[in-house]
Amino acid sequence: MSLAIFDLDNTLIAGDSDHRWGEFLVHKALVDREVYKARNDDFYRAYQDGTLDIQEYLMFALAPFARLSDEQIADLQREFMAHWVEPLMLDKAQALVQKHRDLGHQLLIITATNSLVTGPIAERLGIPHLLASEAERTETGYTGRPAGTPCFQGGKVTRLNEWLKRFPHRLEDSHFYSDSANDLPLLEAVGHPTAVDPDPRLAQAARERQWPIISLRD
Repeated sequence: MSLAIFDLDNTLIAGDSDHRWGEFLVHKALVDREVYKARNDDFYRAYQDGTLDIQEYLMFALAPFARLSDEQIADLQREFMAHWVEPLMLDKAQALVQKHRDLGHQLLIITATNSLVTGPIAERLGIPHLLASEAERTETGYTGRPAGTPCFQGGKVTRLNEWLKRFPHRLEDSHFYSDSANDLPLLEAVGHPTAVDPDPRLAQAARERQWPIISLRD
């Protein structure tokens, strides 16, 4: 069975769920409006530039979860999905996922965005496997700190190789779709890389390597 791997943000959905979650928290007045918004925007620009400090960002992005109960998180996830994520769904992306499903391929999302944000999105897309950055949790709840290897840049390859020990597939037979130059390490590791509505750095790299470039936007 071949493996079809998908980046999530700006690939399968028409936006960045991580940055959008920050905007959602500002909208809900759960964080300091001006300070949080400015830092959220700064981190997003660093991500786009390829200069993001992922540990610093995860400490920022995960901190609000430490102040929330499981019930509050679940309520926020439902509201976020219904009003902030659903408008980002792409018909062409869902058709691409369905094509691989019909071919009998194993489906996997791999994303730097934490699993508290992306778990419900993967479920909505009907993709059974998710590798995401993880939030540390104790018996009393989330600590606001990251856990394990962040699922970002080369960390995606590390996390995928760990996953492949449990779900064996050959990377040379695998597909990976992404929009971001941050994903070059994994794009270079698979046999079938595809750039999806790529950022300028990935578009250039894809042209140089003669990788397919596609659009899933209407």
